[in-house]
Amino acid sequence: MAYIYKKTVHGKPYYYLRISKRVDGKIVVNDVAYLGNEIGGLYGSLEKLPQEYKASIRKGYHNIKRFIESNHYLERVRSEKLKSNEYMERQKLEKVEAARLHFASHFLKLDKLTIKEAYSHFLIDFAYNTTSIEGNTITLTEANRLLNENLTPKDKAPREIFDLQNTQDTFNYLIEETPKMDESLIIKVHDMLMRNVDVREGYRTHEIRVYKSHFDATPAEYIKADMKILMRWYESNKATMHPLALSALFHQKFERIHPFSDGNGRTGRMLAIHILMSHSYPPLIIQKKNRGKYLDALADADKTLLDSSEPSGYKKLVSYLCDELVETYWNNFNI
Repeated sequence: MAYIYKKTVHGKPYYYLRISKRVDGKIVVNDVAYLGNEIGGLYGSLEKLPQEYKASIRKGYHNIKRFIESNHYLERVRSEKLKSNEYMERQKLEKVEAARLHFASHFLKLDKLTIKEAYSHFLIDFAYNTTSIEGNTITLTEANRLLNENLTPKDKAPREIFDLQNTQDTFNYLIEETPKMDESLIIKVHDMLMRNVDVREGYRTHEIRVYKSHFDATPAEYIKADMKILMRWYESNKATMHPLALSALFHQKFERIHPFSDGNGRTGRMLAIHILMSHSYPPLIIQKKNRGKYLDALADADKTLLDSSEPSGYKKLVSYLCDELVETYWNNFNI
């Protein structure tokens, strides 16, 4: 497997092609070629390498391209001298902005069909993860067949199938219609996600207990009042707060209210990516494998007030979502 290795000496980068292979049961790593010290020249340097390296380069090309593109855009962001942000470390802020810059200046300028296909692939991964976090047992392979080929998986409950199909329909609606973020949209998104899954529409009128949570959900009597507080908070911060922080804080506050009988997590994650995309940032996937980190990050902010924006209470959550956004972006939109 070939990949690019960066060595920094006295603040100056030096790039090498590194190839790893298994020999007698052990991984042997060799730097086989020096590629220069300019990130923008790496593609050209790779093309000039001897034929003996071409097969390894092709095998590792996805990782090579990710390294080059992410670092190239990272250098561009750093040259812009970003202002510091109180919600996230500078290094993570720069990586998020590098993804945003690539998204805006490269991905969104591709032809419409290519963009549509990329969103379709992203959606399979997103739908699988957001539903499996809530206990859906449909596998990633089954989700792919269901959403791409309309092949229904065997021995799965109808609600699990609708769960994924509703996620696809809701995401496509948000992409195509780009609706304004308000309470009516929140209710609509929830109802779309819960179609044929749960008959209870609109805000709940009964008390609930959030399993394994460290907070008490808003009493039913006060849900409408708390949702109005949340939307006032959103309106007063949407133009000034960094979109990733805005998305993260909104998500946590929404989950703290837990306004619906079921589907709060799925609705909250869908709204989070809608906020990002409505501010020209790429969507992210909260991965099932990171469920523990995700829930811990949400819980870390449980002591904050509904109308609070105090950074200290949200840094863990924002930091976690920074990582998920960067990982999601370069895995799905680096085309």
